Amino acid sequence: MAKTNPRILALFDVDGTLTEPRLAIVPEMRTFIARLRREITVGVVGGSDLKKQMEQLGRDVMDCYDWNFSENGLVAYKDGVPIGRTSITDHLGEENLKRIVNWVLGYLSKVDIPIKRGTFIEFRTGMLNISPIGRNCSHAERDEFEKYDLEHKVRATMVKAMQDEFGDLGLTFSIGGQISFDLFPTGWDKTYCLRYLPEGDFDEIHFFGDKTFKGGNDYEIYTHPRIKGHSVKSFSDTMEQCTQLFFSAA
Repeated sequence: MAKTNPRILALFDVDGTLTEPRLAIVPEMRTFIARLRREITVGVVGGSDLKKQMEQLGRDVMDCYDWNFSENGLVAYKDGVPIGRTSITDHLGEENLKRIVNWVLGYLSKVDIPIKRGTFIEFRTGMLNISPIGRNCSHAERDEFEKYDLEHKVRATMVKAMQDEFGDLGLTFSIGGQISFDLFPTGWDKTYCLRYLPEGDFDEIHFFGDKTFKGGNDYEIYTHPRIKGHSVKSFSDTMEQCTQLFFSAA
């Protein structure tokens, strides 16, 4: 696809940036991305696995973005072709993974929150996703837990406890979305995707995300020296900021 400015790359978070949390992309946003892609190079970098990205962005996600990074870039595609895959199992080993899983299950058994559902630990290629309420909660339950967590700091308290317990493993803990946090080896945050983007290939790399605060899962890439970071509040805000940046001369 011929582009007006192919040496400008815009990378997008998913939840809260391209979509409402865990909901599908709306037609208006799909149309906007297609239009933007005619102007510049576009990519998506999310913490979820590829299956969840497809649920939210469409099964044709590979056709809609030039670069696709799921699990922070630990699973990477360019123009729909796989170019990289990194495993947390190979990095940590089975014994350390069991140690983490056993500790998490024991900790969550003692956490008293209004409701609990299922899938408290989701094993992904390059990380573990941990949810105190469980990922099987409904959308309404997800919203309620987010409010509860803002007040009671359930996730932040658990992250601090895990940092103390597993300080020997070189792990990073990143709170993202509404109900969970990610655990991965230090350096495997969203900046991991930059290793696939040689500095000489782009004049500018922009990143758009909603969890850009310290401890949020967009913080590291948002503040990276190679990145022009943009903090957004919704997919509508993403469209507005991109319009001002990339279509100002139109």
